[in-house]
Amino acid sequence: MTLVYDPTAPAPGATQNLYHRVGNLSGKVVGFIDNSKPNFNFLVDEVAELLMNEHGVKAVIKRAKRGASMPATQQVLDELAAQCDLVVTGSGD
Repeated sequence: MTLVYDPTAPAPGATQNLYHRVGNLSGKVVGFIDNSKPNFNFLVDEVAELLMNEHGVKAVIKRAKRGASMPATQQVLDELAAQCDLVVTGSGD
């Protein structure tokens, strides 16, 4: 028997889905939260270039967390929410 655990948790006080489909990426601003693990910054640079050159992404905003086990600061979350059409958080190694 294989068990699969869902690591996500609902946001405190959330009563609805907090996401929406972006659709076409052309003209969109994409944010990345670097979790400070090795090599994620290299992956983000490559993905950002691909998104801009091949999918018409207007801009990429990159912010880093202090550590992999630390949450992003509220300031970073607010900034990305205000400026980005979508945000990707990732892992390296």
